[in-house]
Amino acid sequence: MMKKNWKIACKMAKMIRPLFLYMILAIIMGIAGFLCSTFIPVLGSMGIMNVLGETTVLSLKQIFILVIIFAVLRGILRYAEQASNHYIAFRLLALIRDRLFQALRALCPAKLEGKERGNLIALLTADVELLEVFYAHTISPVAIAIGMSLIMSLWIGSYHVLLGVLALVSYGIIGIWIPTYIAGRGKSLARQFRDASGELGNHVLDSLRGLEESLQYGMEETRLFEMKEKSRKLSILEGKMKEGTGTNTAITNTIVLFLTLFFFVCASYLFLAGQIAFEGVLVPFVTFVSSFGPVLALASLGSTLQPTFAAAERVFEILEEVPVVEEVKEGVIKEFSGADCKNVTFAYEDQGKETEILKNFSLELKPNQVIGLVGKSGSGKSTLLKLFMRFWDTGQGSVNLSGENIKNWNTKSLRNQESYMTQETHLFHDTIERNIKIAKWNATQEELEEACKKASIHDFILSLPNGYQTQVGELGDTLSGGERQRIGLARAFLHNAPFLLLDEPTSNLDSLNEAVILKSLNEQRKEKTIVLVSHRESTMHMADQVYYVENGRKS
Repeated sequence: MMKKNWKIACKMAKMIRPLFLYMILAIIMGIAGFLCSTFIPVLGSMGIMNVLGETTVLSLKQIFILVIIFAVLRGILRYAEQASNHYIAFRLLALIRDRLFQALRALCPAKLEGKERGNLIALLTADVELLEVFYAHTISPVAIAIGMSLIMSLWIGSYHVLLGVLALVSYGIIGIWIPTYIAGRGKSLARQFRDASGELGNHVLDSLRGLEESLQYGMEETRLFEMKEKSRKLSILEGKMKEGTGTNTAITNTIVLFLTLFFFVCASYLFLAGQIAFEGVLVPFVTFVSSFGPVLALASLGSTLQPTFAAAERVFEILEEVPVVEEVKEGVIKEFSGADCKNVTFAYEDQGKETEILKNFSLELKPNQVIGLVGKSGSGKSTLLKLFMRFWDTGQGSVNLSGENIKNWNTKSLRNQESYMTQETHLFHDTIERNIKIAKWNATQEELEEACKKASIHDFILSLPNGYQTQVGELGDTLSGGERQRIGLARAFLHNAPFLLLDEPTSNLDSLNEAVILKSLNEQRKEKTIVLVSHRESTMHMADQVYYVENGRKS
């Protein structure tokens, strides 16, 4: 378990390379600041000796001046150290979020289908935020503690070697053994807490999205009860973690007390044995007592770092997950001249089991041709369209565009040749205009309106108070299913690719709007190759050839 934590810590530490100089600066300022705070009481002990008539290196006046200087420097250095650490932390969190989004983009859609959205939201927000503990409150404190332990051990050892060795061993017990022991106790609990937090987030998100359905069928009390149970489970885990933190703090403070007493006994013995003077007891003892700050910070990390390591583990699981389909940046770029698939066999993998969807499936799509695909749900129609988009790669056989296997195509160029409309149109929480323009961000207003006219939604948009600037709401919940579907079609028309893949493009439309859209598609058949997936016979009337797909085969 500890070995696993060390691996995670090393992975996190490697990410600090771009800001390495800032970290060195923070460590130097941290050590200097702790030296100032530690030597203030040491100077005080020298002042007491001065008042008692003992000979000291510094006069009382010099001691007062140094105490004031050290106090001011301590404040400045502490602020500068913390500012540097947090600058490093928040820059790295931004970098990690960027890498996470890139990783999710590479994994989408194959590896993200079926993933709980609440867990992903928790990962991108709470889990990433927890990494701040490591970058702002762990790396430099560890280095500072090591540096301070060595300096203080040498300083104390200058009075007597035995005291210096005792100090170094004590720092090791507090700064290494205790955090290691505490970390071993809390590892599994921290992971359970992060998973439970993700489950609660997913349940809340589902409940909010399905609020109308819950009210309609009288399920709101059940959903509320389930939410309370998940919250209760989370509270119990959090309580156990806080209880563990309290116990760990008590253990640490008790050990520090015993180490302090043992140090005093050893120093007193050396004094009585005549090996050190009174100064050799007072100054090392005061130094020892006042120098535990850096290693005590490490002792508390044993419990506070466990949620961080659990969060980091979840983050690295995404960052290190291998995409099903690798993006091709240097590949074939061609003009579209038809498509086909030959002897394609494809199976989904779910929890180690494979479900075969397509079996030795072949299909030829000539330029300017409309092909219709009909069949029962689950027969493989939608899967075929996703294979043409290269959202997945085939298990056997090949999918080709312009006579070239799409695995060899430049991925961006491939997608530019295709317009794909899914069964469920996803709308972003934005305006209608920006939702449609994701298909062609630099489109002119004329191009935008022309695409909307083809999708039979232009007049509806103009009837809205804010026209194209109307907000669609979260997931487009201010629009009907048919309106969302027509926005999806407008996107496909605006993208204006030569290869058009339409999955149930008219399923939510009335006969009049369906007729308008089919007319628009029919007008473009001389310029495009179209694949239509639909259950409606009326939609299939425009197809040059209709194939029935059953059990992954064409007939």
